[in-house]
Formats: sequence, structure tokens, C-alpha cells
Amino acid sequence: MDYFIGEALVGEGAEVAHIDLIIGDKESPVGQAFAAGLTNVSAGHTPLLAVIRPNLPPKPFTLIVPKVTIEESTQVEKVFGPAQAAVAKAVADAVEEGVIPAEKVEDWVILCSVFVHPEAQDLRKIYHYNYGATKLALKRALAGYPPLEKIMYDKDRAKHPIMGFRVPRLWMPPYLQVALDIPDLERTKTILAELPLSDRLILEAGTPLIKRYGAKVIRAIKEIAKETFVVADFKTLDVGQVEVNLAFDETADGVVASGLASNETLNLFIYEAARLGIYSFIDMMNVPHPVEKIKALKEPPDVVILHESIDVGRGEKTRWDQIAEIKEAPKGKKKLLVGVAGGIRPSNVHQAVQAGADIIVVGRYITQSKDPKRSAREFLSLLGEDMDLYRVHVE
Repeated sequence: MDYFIGEALVGEGAEVAHIDLIIGDKESPVGQAFAAGLTNVSAGHTPLLAVIRPNLPPKPFTLIVPKVTIEESTQVEKVFGPAQAAVAKAVADAVEEGVIPAEKVEDWVILCSVFVHPEAQDLRKIYHYNYGATKLALKRALAGYPPLEKIMYDKDRAKHPIMGFRVPRLWMPPYLQVALDIPDLERTKTILAELPLSDRLILEAGTPLIKRYGAKVIRAIKEIAKETFVVADFKTLDVGQVEVNLAFDETADGVVASGLASNETLNLFIYEAARLGIYSFIDMMNVPHPVEKIKALKEPPDVVILHESIDVGRGEKTRWDQIAEIKEAPKGKKKLLVGVAGGIRPSNVHQAVQAGADIIVVGRYITQSKDPKRSAREFLSLLGEDMDLYRVHVE
């Protein structure tokens, strides 16, 4: 009584085909759903058997369920024509090619959800795209695709083709975080235009910049660097949920609270960031015991920044020896990233990375440089090449 699930998208334009299917034993839930689908008709989504031609269905019997509401006769012709024939032929060919075991054709049934866009015009493309998508979905279903390793590998790299934008995630450190803390928007825009494109780049809307122009400056940065991770350095001390929502509304990918805030504020801050799907950063500037602070929270943040104050003076001593202990502080499987800020130069980047730093935060060395692009490249070259130089955009 096994059943298997498969999905595939093939093609482009209005004729693009997207297939979701379930294949399994007639005695399994798939068989029950097959019978229910064939007998429960809803307006605009009439289920139909796949047929190679009238009076010739393939085996296993396949029930097509239109995803798009059929409202006019031209849509009927596309579904009850090239799409129906394509699905049927793909099933028959899958049996012939051994994808579906021949000994199972009398025992199994298939539920196939089919997408045909109302504006699709090219009947040949509708046929071929749906044929390819159905065949691919069947192969994937019976092969148990995708393996968990592929999901873990691709989940943070992926860009949905229809969504139209990429959600940047911090999945392969180390990263260079450029602190845009000069309170001059035009100068900031000039710096942004000069920075190199890199998957290892994070942009920080610095506290002075935000204080001068308000939270909307985050959106201004994001409009220039659309697919780059942007974090809003609010250094939140109170009303954690409110400030997370403010950063989220202005399109930030992450938001920073001060480790000096109360545990209650930080708990709400971390909860709200997780709820909205953006990263929570805690800046440990002037926090004497970062590990104890993390352990006192209900849940750890996504990122902890060990930050040395400019005004106090940096000297030679750092807190980088605490990085390993900070990463071990969270309970459970959550991965905690640690960044270092204050006094970072190309000469000590290797030392910071060796200590376990995932994010190198650099401000004035880049933003006040005569050549920001060259200065940024100096750091990026020490962090390794871009992780997706050979990225495949379409599967």
C-alpha cells in the first residue's frame, strides 16, 4: 500500500507546465482520493481521466485535476486536448521505459494536478511541456527525489523563478559585512555603486545613517543592492517586537539589538524575527559576559556580534577567544553565527577566521577609503572565492 509523490516544472512563458502528482496502490489513500476525485466534481475544476486518444487511457489509470479554474471554451480545448494527451502519453511511456513497474499497472492509480495558464496559446508547447513535466515528476516520485542532502544543499541558494526576487540567507560563512555608518546618504549610494558584487557580502545600514534618515534608508539601500543581505543596526534596547517589524517593513533581511537590552526585550526581539523569517543579531558591545547572556535567553539569536567600541579604544586585546564557547551556548541544533567588529584590518582577518568568526564587520577601512572597491576586494580575497561561481539557475 505504498504511494509516492512527485513534482516538476518544465518550459517557459504562458505555456509553462507544472505537475504535482501522487502515484500509489488502489488500496492506499491514493485509491480513495482517486475515487473521490472522479465522483466529486467542482465547477471549473472538473477531473478527467488521462487518455492517449478517446477510448484509450493508459495504465495505471490517471486522474487529471486542473489547477486553474476553467471559465471559457478555449481553456477547455487546451486541457481536454494537448494537456490530457501529454499526461497520458507520459504515463504510457513511463511504463514502457520501466519507470513504472509493469507488474504494478493494475494495482496503482495516479492523481495528477495540471497547470495550464489561461493565456497559453501554443498547443504544441502545452503538449511537450506537460509531457516532459509528467515524465519527470513520475521519475522523481519513484526515485524518492529530492534526497535530503540536495534539499539542505540548495535550500538557501535557491531562487524561485516566478517569485521574482531572491531571499539572501547566511548559509556559507565567512562573510564581509560592510558597515555603512557615514550619515550621508549620497556618499553611501556612491559607496554602494563601487562595492564589488559578491555572495560573501553583507551590507549594514549603520546606526548613524539610520538616526539621520530614519528606517526608510534601509529600503534605499535595498533598492540599489536588491539581492544582497541587508541588516539594520538598530541596537534595540526596548520594544523588541516593534523594531523588528519596523526593519521588516523596510525590507531588511536582519536586524540588530543591543546585548545590553533586558532578557525580556531580547526574547521578544528574537521571537518576532523568527516569526517574520529575518535574522536576529545581538551586538555584545559593553556586555561583559556574552555566553551567560545567550544562555539566559529562551532561544538564541541567529548572529552574535563581538563588538569593540570605537570610543573606548581597541588596543590589542580582543574577545575572539570566546567565539567557540559562544557557538556552543545554544541548546539543540540551531547554528549560531558569530561576527567580530572593531579594529578589523586585512592583517588580522586570518586570525579572526581561525578563531571561528563567521562575519567580519568592517566600516571605515572601506567606507572612508579613496577606493572602496579595492578595499572591499582586499577583505573578500582573504575570505575565499564566491560560493556559487558555477551556479545553475534553472533545473
